[in-house]
Amino acid sequence: MSMSLLLVQALNGLQLGILLFLLAAGLTLVFGIMNFINLAHGSLYMMGAFIAATVFRHTGSFLLAAAAVVAGMAALGLLLDRIALARLYPREHLDQVLATFGLILFFNELTRIIWGPAPISMGLPSWLSGTIDILGVTYPLYRFLIIVVGLLVAAGCYVLIHRTRLGMLIRAGATDRMMVGALGVNIARLNTLLFVLGAVLAGLAGLMAGPILSAQTGMGEPILILTLVVIVIGGIGSVRGAFLAALMVGLIDTLGRALLPTLLRAALPPAAANAAGPAIASMLIYVVMALVLALRPQGLFPVKHG
Repeated sequence: MSMSLLLVQALNGLQLGILLFLLAAGLTLVFGIMNFINLAHGSLYMMGAFIAATVFRHTGSFLLAAAAVVAGMAALGLLLDRIALARLYPREHLDQVLATFGLILFFNELTRIIWGPAPISMGLPSWLSGTIDILGVTYPLYRFLIIVVGLLVAAGCYVLIHRTRLGMLIRAGATDRMMVGALGVNIARLNTLLFVLGAVLAGLAGLMAGPILSAQTGMGEPILILTLVVIVIGGIGSVRGAFLAALMVGLIDTLGRALLPTLLRAALPPAAANAAGPAIASMLIYVVMALVLALRPQGLFPVKHG
């Protein structure tokens, strides 16, 4: 494999990792800090993709689609929190799993009713459909934009959590919720804010994935599994861990799919190597997760309290 093709695949892995981070950042905040298991997080990603595709197809403006996703997902997150989820926060994890699994079924049927069973493609405006030169390699401008947006979101999350009063409350609430509540902090409002933030980040991931994957019913479940793997590897509640683990998973998956068929051709027929390579690459992600659980159950980059 040439160096230029290897660089392109590495950039594709970075782009996949960034999309996973946008999902994992919101989910790890909700799971690690609120101690709430939200299996419907992938459905919020799906709703973001549908909202973006609908607005873009009617207006032709990617920026308007982005604004609609942020506003729509904030409203949807607030609505879900107030109507369905707030009373589940103090409940057992099994109750949370069952309730949010029900939300997956609800949102899948809702998208079928509103948008129909067929996927909805989302195009790109002309100013995003070109290419960019990176170290002598031509790379799609939009995929590079995904990487840039993800890095900006990661920087924003770091500033929010480590450099603001709200971040201080979030970190304190993760350490000792009872004490923070006793000091006069409205824990319910903090939970709502965290859930809305997680919904917006999931919707943003759906917006960025829309032009690549199209919006389709059920698109949230496969990526939710990868997102949970990222959180386990990085460390529950750690945004830094989610970022680094997402990049790791994205690179392992993409480079594995690109390199393994070539390596396996030395021992297998070309057809068998081409079939086995992607399958083994997918398995490698779960092998890494199993090793992390066995050797470092708290994750590679756990939250540091204190």
